[in-house]
Amino acid sequence: MKLDILAFAAHPDDAEMSCGGTLLSHIAMGKKVGIVDLTRGELGTRGTPEIRAQEAEAATRIMGIHTRENLGMADGFFRNDQEHQLKVIQAIRKYQPEIVLMNAISDRHSDHGRGSVLVSESCFLSGLKMIETVGDNGEKQAAWRPKNMYHYIQDRRHTPDLVVDISAHWEKKAEAIKAFRSQFFDPNSNEPNTYISSPEFMKFLEARARDFGHLIGVEFGEGYTVERNVGVKDLFDLV
Repeated sequence: MKLDILAFAAHPDDAEMSCGGTLLSHIAMGKKVGIVDLTRGELGTRGTPEIRAQEAEAATRIMGIHTRENLGMADGFFRNDQEHQLKVIQAIRKYQPEIVLMNAISDRHSDHGRGSVLVSESCFLSGLKMIETVGDNGEKQAAWRPKNMYHYIQDRRHTPDLVVDISAHWEKKAEAIKAFRSQFFDPNSNEPNTYISSPEFMKFLEARARDFGHLIGVEFGEGYTVERNVGVKDLFDLV
């Protein structure tokens, strides 16, 4: 399946929290959208990898994501090396996205920044035909390089280079985040409290979205940083 947008995430739930509204808005426009999770989030204090997989499936259904897969890298220990780059390259060539979204350039969780660099470098390498990879069908994959790459902003605040209006999709985004019941606030849970399991964390996510939305004069927004300047042919494409 060729995709318009492919979001890479170090952990299941990263995409929902950080670029879920953007994915929802483009699905509403008729674009084909997918998510590739790098790890199963097995080092998480709450839940299990199996529960996280079920929650990711539920969030995928809520959002209407066209395809999702998990590369099964080691949570906390994956590296930006040839082995891991080839896995990401295979995914990029499999889905041939025009746009790739990826983790924040640096963040509270070290996997986020490392995942950001891994995916960014793999996007470039994926366009080199001398790097050979084989797809799920056993056939050689064609080289493919996305046209644009954007880093979503996660826990640590970065000044966004662009903001996407997600006002019409905030409620659905919040519903998808809450599908990860093992990770976020659940008054009936007996699991240990964590940084993201408090009710205050969901309030933070809403405040962050309102803050980014305020920057462009809308109710809710998602911010991104870029690796190269964003250009347009028509100034009226900018809001």
